[in-house]
Amino acid sequence: MKTFLKPLTSEEEKYYLQEYKRGSQEAKNVLIERNLRLVAHIVKKYQGVEEELDDLISIGTIGLIKAIHTFNQEKSNRLSTYAARCIDNELLMLLRSKKKTSKDISLYEPIGTDREGNEINLLDVIENEPVDVVKNYSLKQDIRKLYYLLGFVLTKREAEVLKLRFGLYGCDELTQREIAKRLNISRSYVSRIEKNAILKLRNAFFSS
Repeated sequence: MKTFLKPLTSEEEKYYLQEYKRGSQEAKNVLIERNLRLVAHIVKKYQGVEEELDDLISIGTIGLIKAIHTFNQEKSNRLSTYAARCIDNELLMLLRSKKKTSKDISLYEPIGTDREGNEINLLDVIENEPVDVVKNYSLKQDIRKLYYLLGFVLTKREAEVLKLRFGLYGCDELTQREIAKRLNISRSYVSRIEKNAILKLRNAFFSS
């Protein structure tokens, strides 16, 4: 990996950010060049993926440029803290888009049934799969997003069924029959609610 320029001091950063806000292209270039070391540092976490290192640096740099453009000094003390998140997000979006275009199996794709005949999908067993740091971080981000969508796009009943079915929010993980008994509805109705809720979550997840 090439040698990068030293990061800006706090005062230097403040100066060039002010100059950039005034329209200085030279200041923008300085902010980019002096933060490329940060891009390279974050890219190291993604070693082992199929993408070429130069491509990762390029994508990370796009995240850096976006950070410089949207950075608000009133909300954050240092550009580097904010930029690190933007660079990470840009790299993760690249990896996710690659997964989608390569037609990877969906987390909700049925892979079998349990003894009661309930469908088992990858989401049920993913916690048992070994993951590397990048995949684990991406998974945590996806889980946070799913929890948010759970309370945003589902009805109370749909959310309740998924909470009980998958043991969310500390609930016990129940079978469809157990859920049906608890909610005083039929097992087939529980199954329909579950499938519809997962479909709504999936559509919301990939459209947002």
